Amino acid sequence: MSETTAEEQSEERKQPPSKADTAPMSANETVTAEGWRPDPAEVKVSVRDLSVYYNGDQALRSIDMDIPEQSVTALIGPSGCGKSTFLRSLNRMNDEIDAARIEGSVALDGQEIYDEDVDIVELRRRVGMVFQQPNPFPKSIADNILYAPSKHGDVSTGLIDRLLGRASPQEADALVERSLKAAALWDEVNDRLDDSAMGLSGGQQQRLCIARALAIDPEVILMDEPASALDPVATSKIEDLIADLAEEYTVVIVTHNMQQAARISDQTAVFLTGGELVEYGDTDQIFENPQSQRVEDYITGKFG
Repeated sequence: MSETTAEEQSEERKQPPSKADTAPMSANETVTAEGWRPDPAEVKVSVRDLSVYYNGDQALRSIDMDIPEQSVTALIGPSGCGKSTFLRSLNRMNDEIDAARIEGSVALDGQEIYDEDVDIVELRRRVGMVFQQPNPFPKSIADNILYAPSKHGDVSTGLIDRLLGRASPQEADALVERSLKAAALWDEVNDRLDDSAMGLSGGQQQRLCIARALAIDPEVILMDEPASALDPVATSKIEDLIADLAEEYTVVIVTHNMQQAARISDQTAVFLTGGELVEYGDTDQIFENPQSQRVEDYITGKFG
C-alpha cells in the first residue's frame, strides 16, 4: 500500500465536505444550513423535540426549530409530510382534533404554550391563523373586521353598548380602516364597508381574512397556503402583502409552491415524508446549495 504524503494529507483536509458527509446521521436529525443560525435574541418561537400523533400514526417526528421575529419562514415539502400539522401546533389548533396527541415543547417569547394554565383564547390572539380557503363571515366587510375585537372587548359596538352609551364608533371606524390598510384592501373597499363580504372576489376575501386576523393585534401570523386557491394577480398581491407584514409581524407560511417560498421567505424549512424536518436555514442557501442530498433531490424535482 502506498503511503500518503504530508502534502496530499493537507490537500484532503482542505476539501469541503460532500453532501453525503453532511447528510443527517439518522432519520430524525435535521441539517441546518451552513453558517446560518438565528440570533437567540431574535427568536420569537422556539420548538423542541415536537412530535404529533393522530391515534397511532406519527405525523411529526422530533422537530427542533427556532423561528426569528419579524421575518417570513416558509414550510415546504410534499403532500402529507406534516407541514400543516406543524403550523397548527404553533397555536394549538391541533387541540381541536380529538385524535391528536402532542409531545415536546413550543415556546412563544420563552413561555411554553402547552402548559395547562395557558389561556388558549389569548394564545390565538397573539398567534393568528389564515387558512387555505378564504372564509369571511356572512356579514358586512366592516363587521368582519370588528367581530373578534368586539368579542375580546377591544371595541364596543353591540346593541347593549349602544343602549348604555358605551359604543365607540370612532374607535371602531379607525380599527376597520387601519386593519384594511394593513392588508392592502382599504383602497378597494372603503366606499362599501357595509356591503356583504361574500360579494368580494376570492383574492379580496383572502386579504379581508388577513385584515380580520390583524384587527386583534397578533404578534405571529400563521398562513396555510393562503394563495393556493387564487389567480396569479391575486397571488402576487398576497405575496407583496406578506413581505410588508414581515416588517412588523412574524410570518410562518406553508406553501407547495417552491418558487413562492424562494421569492417571499427569509428562511425555509424542508419537511419530507414521515414528518421529518430534514433541513432548515437561509432561503437562498436552501435553494442554491442545500446541505442534504434528499433536499436537493426534492428541490430539483427528482421526487415529490
